[in-house]
Amino acid sequence: MTFERRDNRMANGNLQQARKHDNVTYQTRRPKEKDMIFGIRAVMEAIEAGKVIDKVLIRRDLSSALAKELLFKLQGTATPVQRVPQEKLSQYTDKNHQGVIAFLSPIDFHRLEDIVPSLYEQGKIPLLMVLDGITDMRNFGAIARTCACAGADAIIIPSRGGVSINGDAVKTSAGALHNIPVCKVQQMQQALQFLKDSGIAVVAVTEHSDTNYTRIDLTGPLALVMGSEDAGIYAENLKLCNEKVRIPMTGAIESLNVGVAAGIMLYEVVRQRNSI
Repeated sequence: MTFERRDNRMANGNLQQARKHDNVTYQTRRPKEKDMIFGIRAVMEAIEAGKVIDKVLIRRDLSSALAKELLFKLQGTATPVQRVPQEKLSQYTDKNHQGVIAFLSPIDFHRLEDIVPSLYEQGKIPLLMVLDGITDMRNFGAIARTCACAGADAIIIPSRGGVSINGDAVKTSAGALHNIPVCKVQQMQQALQFLKDSGIAVVAVTEHSDTNYTRIDLTGPLALVMGSEDAGIYAENLKLCNEKVRIPMTGAIESLNVGVAAGIMLYEVVRQRNSI
């Protein structure tokens, strides 16, 4: 089950991060080189060529005119940019990366503003899955696979603070990520408000609710919001939801794996819609 992110947990996490020494040893599993682009000009050329980039790492102290030009090109896009130390970059490659590494996405991303009108035009009843702060690749892949099997129309993720989609994520999804649209949004709160304004009920799955998930109508246009297992749905996003429901727990374990919880919710939607 999911639950709200508590401010003190965030504060403690930030404090612990701040206390880390700069000489920390970074342990990184290297992606395949074909999935990365090295160097400022090469990354800018990839952007201009329309390559789909999952994220960009830039050396923390890089401030050249060319680096500023790259940052300018990335402004207004859904591509997250992370400032990292040299040691972090060196974990990914031994090549001369010039302080910049871009990671190519194996899938195309879609605009939420295009997906929703298209669904209505096709006469569909939208069913969307919103993943708030889920960073575990295996959970994401499993949820994507279930979404495809249950007939969900799209998955919505944040451009920052969410999972990075790479070849392993596609593999974990059993290829489902090639068959279901993924929308990467810069502002999750704006995305949720857009869904509501579009006539879509936004339903949060959280343990901070007294409403059993089977007791509400899930047959209309719907967006299910799931949070991470450890931190849950951001409180600011939770406030925007039309409904909050919970999956009841009767055993000693207090929460479900988020992938399992997503499957339960999706197939309750299927059950209700098939019974109309």
